Amino acid sequence: MLTIGEYHTMIIDRDTEPGLFLRNDEGDEVLLPNKYKPETFNLEDEIQVFVYLDHQERPVATTLTPYVKLDEFAYLKCVEVSDIGAFLDWGLEKHLFVPYREMASKMRKESWYLVFCYLDQETNRLVASSKTNAFLDNTELTVEPFEEVDIIVANPTDLGMNVIVNELHQGLIFKDDIFQDMQPGDRLKAWVKKTRPDGKIDITLQRPGYRSIEPNAQDILNEIALKGGHLKLTDKSSPQEIQRTLQMSKKSFKKAIGTLYKQRLIDIKEDGIYLKKDQ
Repeated sequence: MLTIGEYHTMIIDRDTEPGLFLRNDEGDEVLLPNKYKPETFNLEDEIQVFVYLDHQERPVATTLTPYVKLDEFAYLKCVEVSDIGAFLDWGLEKHLFVPYREMASKMRKESWYLVFCYLDQETNRLVASSKTNAFLDNTELTVEPFEEVDIIVANPTDLGMNVIVNELHQGLIFKDDIFQDMQPGDRLKAWVKKTRPDGKIDITLQRPGYRSIEPNAQDILNEIALKGGHLKLTDKSSPQEIQRTLQMSKKSFKKAIGTLYKQRLIDIKEDGIYLKKDQ
C-alpha cells in the first residue's frame, strides 16, 4: 500500500509520455512526472520517491525532498492565505494546506509557523496544524531523568521555553537554564532534567553533571578522582569499610552511587567504581 506523505522504494515499471510509472512489490503504481525523471535509468531499477497528492488530488511521486513528512513537526513559511485556510511552503510544487480550524492563531503571509503534518481521515489529504500540543502526549512518558533527547523549540512562555521532546512529549526549559539564543523551530540536543508526577518534563540544554548531584554523590566523585579514577568499594562492601573510606552510611552510599550511575558519570564493576572516561 502506498502511504501518502512517506518515502517509498519503487521499481521503474515503464516509460510513458507523462513520465515513469513506478510499482512496488504489492502491485501499487504511481506516476513519476517527466520533470523528476532521472537522467539515466533502466526499467526494473529501484528508485526512492516521496508520494503525495497533486493538484488533481491524485497520488504522484517526486524525487524532491520535502521539509516535513507524515506525522512530523516542522517550521514552515506561510506563502498564501485564502478564505479556506493557509498554504505553507514545504519544498514541493503543491503547497501544504492548513485549514482555519487547525490554526492556533490566524496565519499571515510571509510568517513562519511550527506545525504538525498529518493525514486528514475525511479527505485523505495531507494537512498541517499549528495546534501542535494536540499531537503531543505526556500521559505515558518514554523518557527518564538525565536521558539525552532531541528537542524542537516551540514557543516562549513566562516560565521559559516550551519544547517538543523526541516529537512525542511537551517539555519546558526554565529561564534559569537558558544560556543561549533559541528560536522557534530550532532542533537541538538536550537532556531530561526532571520528570514530574503530573507528566511534566523539565529539560536542560546542559548535560547534567557534577553541579546537579547531591553532596554525597559529589563526595564519592571527589574520592574516585583522588584514587586515580577507581574506588575499591561496591554495594557489597561492609558498612564499616564504607564509613572508614567515605564517612557515610552504606544506605547513603548506595543511594549516591545509584544517582551517579543514572547520570552516566560512573561505571560499577565487580572490583569497584570507575569514573567514566569522558568525565
